[in-house]
Amino acid sequence: MTIDIRLHHQVAEDFALDVSLTLPSRGVTAVFGRSGAGKSTLLAALSGLITPDIGYIAINGEPVVDSDQRLCVAAHRRRIAVVFQDARLFPHLTVHGNLDYPRRHGPARPEPGRFDAVVDLLGLAPLLARRPRTLSGGEAQRVALGRALLASPRLLLLDEPLAALDGARKDEILPFLDRLTREGGVPILYVSHALDEVMRLAGHLVLMDHGHALASGPIAQVASHPMLAAIAGEAARGGMLHLVVAGPPDSDGLLPLRPQIIHDGDDSTLHLAAGGAPPAPGTAVRLRIAARDVALALDAAALDRAGVSIRNRLPCLVRSVVTEADGLVAVTLDLAEAGAGRRDDVLLARITPAAARDLGLQPGLPVLALIKSLALGPV
Repeated sequence: MTIDIRLHHQVAEDFALDVSLTLPSRGVTAVFGRSGAGKSTLLAALSGLITPDIGYIAINGEPVVDSDQRLCVAAHRRRIAVVFQDARLFPHLTVHGNLDYPRRHGPARPEPGRFDAVVDLLGLAPLLARRPRTLSGGEAQRVALGRALLASPRLLLLDEPLAALDGARKDEILPFLDRLTREGGVPILYVSHALDEVMRLAGHLVLMDHGHALASGPIAQVASHPMLAAIAGEAARGGMLHLVVAGPPDSDGLLPLRPQIIHDGDDSTLHLAAGGAPPAPGTAVRLRIAARDVALALDAAALDRAGVSIRNRLPCLVRSVVTEADGLVAVTLDLAEAGAGRRDDVLLARITPAAARDLGLQPGLPVLALIKSLALGPV
């Protein structure tokens, strides 16, 4: 099941939205790009806030826009809910009243028990009697998310939902967004220009610039795409690992992590310099690792003889070796084929041509990926 989008819409004399996308209709798809890339215009077309000049939008095969057939379903009949960066709660209603509004006025009534389930999901029980003016920014956004879920949407659009919050309020709401993406049961299109949010929450990623979709695919694949560097800078490119917390932090404060899938008796363990309260053993985590933080080696014994300080050494197979426009060599590394991870566990290293020649890098070559503990950051 998919969300199919083909749109052309002239926004201004010098800017048009022109995209063709097929997106998964489950999980979280992030739309990432700089301000003015066309992200919010895309969401406005999906939600029915604008009618595209030319377009086709279908959710699981059911069209809501088809300009060839002169079809444009009214916004309130699409069952597409939107949460903006400002919560837009009704100030005269309590939190309970805001959450109950879709049941009283919406086109689709929530299932029995849905209200309590959403309140529990987003931790809203202590807020139900309060008015919007008494809420923090993070609390207000949680209420807005709850109200959107209680409209029984078949698609939830989040338009820069954290952009208006400071760092503390973002930290407050991100765990609830994490839980929503896992347990909410509604596909989400998440628009943002904050890469850390995108990498933490999404399973599929669309890169947008100047009204065009430059790349679209599983996040582990697009995280290493050259166009990500064009939008967010070279430091943004990298790989993604899915790991499990193997135990409590050691005496040096480093958290042990193991691949979620272990093949052939692999005993690889990474050590993360964890800040704040560490997640409990058994917790699944996802790590984004920048390409600039990955070095390569051929021989573990030689590393030990040389006294190298890097503790994180993951066995990989070289998937591809590509000389890029800036002259550096991009090396894509496959962990699953080396017995140390899932199929979508991929790392990217960028090294000099001389280093690539000295190591004799070619597809299929076994190597060790070396990653500093301080370079690892959970997303």
